[in-house]
Amino acid sequence: MAMKRYKTLILGLLAGGLLAGCEKKVDPFVDRVAAPVLVVIDNAVGDGGGTVAEPVVSQKVSGPVTLGVRIYELDKSGILNNKVGIDSIPVTSLSIKLTKRDGTALGELKTDAKGKASLTKTWAELGIADPKAGLSVSLTWTGAHKGQAFSRLSRVQAVN
Repeated sequence: MAMKRYKTLILGLLAGGLLAGCEKKVDPFVDRVAAPVLVVIDNAVGDGGGTVAEPVVSQKVSGPVTLGVRIYELDKSGILNNKVGIDSIPVTSLSIKLTKRDGTALGELKTDAKGKASLTKTWAELGIADPKAGLSVSLTWTGAHKGQAFSRLSRVQAVN
């Protein structure tokens, strides 16, 4: 009889835990909205797309720093058809601002026919007068597509 009570108690606790875990919790500090575009950072170590919160681009200390981005709109109309899937469509003529995280403007860019935009700077223009391996600059790419603003973080790091 006691074993049956323990089983009932354990099942009750598990069911209660599962039900409590299914509640949707709202973050009161950050309003999250899905970005209207996919922003892929060119030449990032690993994945420059959406699976890395802050893609890192390695650039030589001895040369110019080239920063590039590709912007795609995702057509999800074929998502349920395994022969079609999600299509990435380049966003053309999109204005993008590149800034350091402290707000310092680095430039305004516009995407080309392939959805690509790039900018070349010196380390000094990025705020590093004497670049050494390991130093980095945190960047923010911002723009708006179809009336919805977006931001993408990245970082450029000096290497030998």
